[in-house]
Amino acid sequence: MPDVIKTYVRFVDTFNRRVGLFAMYLIFAMFAILLYSSVSKAFHLPANWTLESAQFTMAAYYMLGGAFAMQTGDHVRMDLFYGTWSVRKRAIFDTVTAVALIVFLGFMLYGGITSTTYAIQFKEKSFTAWAPYMAPIKIVMTFGVLMMLAQAISSLFKDIAELRGRPIA
Repeated sequence: MPDVIKTYVRFVDTFNRRVGLFAMYLIFAMFAILLYSSVSKAFHLPANWTLESAQFTMAAYYMLGGAFAMQTGDHVRMDLFYGTWSVRKRAIFDTVTAVALIVFLGFMLYGGITSTTYAIQFKEKSFTAWAPYMAPIKIVMTFGVLMMLAQAISSLFKDIAELRGRPIA
């Protein structure tokens, strides 16, 4: 594989690993928000922002961690036949599915960009009592889709290199 592709793969893998490791800690932020929500309800304190904040934190958690999960193979895979296949056959199958995933993520990215643009342009707010602006979470989610797209392209390059008999380490 050309050096530019190897550099791309290493950069994307390193970047997604770092962001994914950061995103893992968002679960603690979500727990803290939900704990505060429980305590505030026990003392009859108004906290109408807690549920939606926890939802936003969870969305950031799984969107920013998606590329890392893809990279480490922690995503769901039907392993009924896959585990018994040869390395070459797995690489062929992974190449085909990576192309389908790239197309899907391309549409997701387009939708994310248009939705985020709308949220910024019209200062979109949530339809709840707290009514937070939607742009920040939409930006994070769109960035997460972009990271997954970059990781899918990285995986495609690695699968093609595997098929050529020269894996990218």
